[in-house]
Amino acid sequence: MSIRIIVLEPDDILHKVAKEVPKITPNVQKLLDDMADTMYEAEGVGLAAPQVGILKRLIVVDAGDEHGLIKMVNPEIVAQEGEQFGPEGCLSIPGLNGDVRRAEKVTVKGLDREGKAITVTATGLLSRAFQHEIDHLNGVLFTDIAEKVYEVAPEQPGPNRQAGE
Repeated sequence: MSIRIIVLEPDDILHKVAKEVPKITPNVQKLLDDMADTMYEAEGVGLAAPQVGILKRLIVVDAGDEHGLIKMVNPEIVAQEGEQFGPEGCLSIPGLNGDVRRAEKVTVKGLDREGKAITVTATGLLSRAFQHEIDHLNGVLFTDIAEKVYEVAPEQPGPNRQAGE
């Protein structure tokens, strides 16, 4: 497993739609593992493949809750309800946070790293992380949808770096 370089805004790849993964290969599994290592090294809560320069529909999230680390292939939000509003940050946009409105609860379907179908229902931080990472797969950044964007000191992750990534 390796630490990958995180792509930073304004890199064009962050604004493109990622492609579905037709088959889970050892290379896809290694990429998911590398993404998890990279996310933890950067002290994030989520990471999408475009953030490491790969236009594939892969995400990893770990909100520090009972779900633990989730590696998902071709994730899709199939249900959402409620609303939460709060600060978000992004490993690809250091130094900025934004106030973003998201669903309070989401149900996400996809495949795990072995190719088995999984469904996760998430609330709070995990819900926010799923929505943030799936947005990345669609070329959408939190700065595109934030109601307010503001600078945070680089030496501090900000109040919700954990909530975005």
